[in-house]
Amino acid sequence: MIIARHLTKTFKDKKRGMVTAAADVSFTCQPGQIYGLLGANGAGKTTTLRLLATLLKPTSGTCTVAGHDTVSAPEKVRANVGFLAASTALYGRLTAREMITYFGRLNGMADDIIRARLKALADELDMHEFLDRRCDKFSTGMKQKTSIARTLIHDPAVMIFDEPTLGLDVMTARAIVKFVRECRNRGKTVIYSTHVMSEVEKLCDTIGIIHAGRLVAEGTLPELRTRFGETDMEEVFVKAIGGEAALAEALKN
Repeated sequence: MIIARHLTKTFKDKKRGMVTAAADVSFTCQPGQIYGLLGANGAGKTTTLRLLATLLKPTSGTCTVAGHDTVSAPEKVRANVGFLAASTALYGRLTAREMITYFGRLNGMADDIIRARLKALADELDMHEFLDRRCDKFSTGMKQKTSIARTLIHDPAVMIFDEPTLGLDVMTARAIVKFVRECRNRGKTVIYSTHVMSEVEKLCDTIGIIHAGRLVAEGTLPELRTRFGETDMEEVFVKAIGGEAALAEALKN
């Protein structure tokens, strides 16, 4: 379970002065649920995810993940979290199998457990064809599948996906969306950040719309459609953040 309460993160920028990347963000995500975090570039999605994953410390507010506070017990949070960032890179000279095994060992797993878990992930993500090839020879889709497998090798209770289908072909994106759905069905707590409205509609049990660092709307898809009087998710999003002018300003920044 994830409980975020009034999370705020500010930092100093040479040109803009003090910048608030996340402002008073509060939400809850339960086991067996996918919480979708939706926002334009620079809205505060990635900052919020990094706060959950202990990669950043909040300026104020609190967050507990799997029962542990992200500030006072970050190592316990990390043991229960798999965090897939859009910018994650692979070491090109290792094979996919070597890369995933290495991360299993970093998480204190025995080699026999790593092998069993690796096989299960390779089955789910259709990776067997390239498991023993070097990562520097991979397509974008192969790299992303390998990144997902190494992130989740220790079978964490909480999974955080930041734009996991960015830049992927349709078939690979579909496979990853299916995998995320199956994680939810196995009782995992899933946070899913994306720009893709169709993914939000297919996957998310609860949707949080973030704009200028603030959570401006939250609810199930039917609740948001009713609230904003729109059936199309893109139109719901635009209305939630304040209209076309607000969207244009967000994209400009």
